[in-house]
Amino acid sequence: MVMLQATFFSLPPVWHNALVTLFTFVYVFSVPPLMDYLVTNHGLPRDISRKITHICAGSAIVFLPLFIDGDWSQYLNITVFAVWTILLIQKGLFAADDDQAVKTMTRTGDKRELLKGTLYFVLVAMLCGTLYYKTFEGVLAMAVLGWGDGLAPIIGTRLGKMKYRILSDKSVEGSLAFLLGSALAGLFFVWLIVPEAFDAQKILLIALIATVVEGVSPKEVDNLTIPAAVILAAQFL
Repeated sequence: MVMLQATFFSLPPVWHNALVTLFTFVYVFSVPPLMDYLVTNHGLPRDISRKITHICAGSAIVFLPLFIDGDWSQYLNITVFAVWTILLIQKGLFAADDDQAVKTMTRTGDKRELLKGTLYFVLVAMLCGTLYYKTFEGVLAMAVLGWGDGLAPIIGTRLGKMKYRILSDKSVEGSLAFLLGSALAGLFFVWLIVPEAFDAQKILLIALIATVVEGVSPKEVDNLTIPAAVILAAQFL
């Protein structure tokens, strides 16, 4: 028999998890308006706002420990990503050029970018929140995707001097930022969410593997190849 944890205000699990879901909505939906304000009024570059949004979205897993396990409503954790899937498809097809999501989540201001890497990200998040709910693989995949892939282009495009190209332009500095961000985020989020599965050596090795995969992946597709590499490596190492 599954034992359920204590809930907020002794609420039934479904209402407790619904409340935590509300927290995730407030958090996730507060990021685009903030980035829009910074882009519009303070000249924050689009590529920076895009990756800050990327990092913040990946960090939404910080709410996972609050979800009560053993009840169907634990899967409400993906609701915010399901909503964003619908929004991204709608915006990617029909949004105006000054749409908030277009301004803060695209590199060039082309709304069709939302149907590529950004959409892949939320689809991966839903997979990690269901099939890999509170597992080592799912948590590490989101940590690496959020922080590693978020920091790499920020550092690489501004500080990258040692360039290389396999299927797309990269830099050694960006790859090192990916490795550091992935390792630190992986260590933290696995310790926070699935401490029973914490294995620092394994996390660092998988972060290294993900760094290599990111380095050889084309742009946009890396939001699929990185979590796939993390999940496969976690299962076979």
